[in-house]
Amino acid sequence: MEYAKMRAIAEELTAYAERLEGSWCIEIGPSGPVLAMEILSKRHAGTVRRTRDQLNEQLPATHPGYVCENGPEIEHPEIGRMRRPDAVVIPEEALDEEGLTVDAAQVLAAVEIVSPSHPENDYGDKLAEYPAMGIAHYMIVDPRTGTIEVHSDPVKDRYEAKSPYIFGDTVPFGPWTVETSAFRRYGSAGNAASSA
Repeated sequence: MEYAKMRAIAEELTAYAERLEGSWCIEIGPSGPVLAMEILSKRHAGTVRRTRDQLNEQLPATHPGYVCENGPEIEHPEIGRMRRPDAVVIPEEALDEEGLTVDAAQVLAAVEIVSPSHPENDYGDKLAEYPAMGIAHYMIVDPRTGTIEVHSDPVKDRYEAKSPYIFGDTVPFGPWTVETSAFRRYGSAGNAASSA
């Protein structure tokens, strides 16, 4: 199916989702447009907030005019994908533009916090799509295992560089660092970073 048609379906799904209770996400993945209810744990939200806040403290020094936010979809029509990362580094002015999506060419970095129900989405589809979109830096935070992967140097549909870390590490992420000592794992074992 051509991307313009998938995008039109995604817009119809967005209008439909606005009438539903709860929080909904619309993405265009390998199988086309998908409408999914977002059920995010408090630990997921806490990890997103901690990451976003740390990056926003550093961005004025490294990339003035950029912010790290959660929520906006990123779009790359040439490869037929529209995704909503848990956090994304984009120009602040993009948040004032009309429409639902940010052009992937404006994205400096994406962060995904792995959900217990669909880890293959972050480690599979998005790990191929984000480099194909030209996103220079991709961090996968996995509260199931207390691990972190930082990917960089995109070439076609893969990243050439991958660096592994664990919760508690100070993680280099592009020109920034993310302190992960306050990150928590899912489940009762996640009450302390040392349990990772």
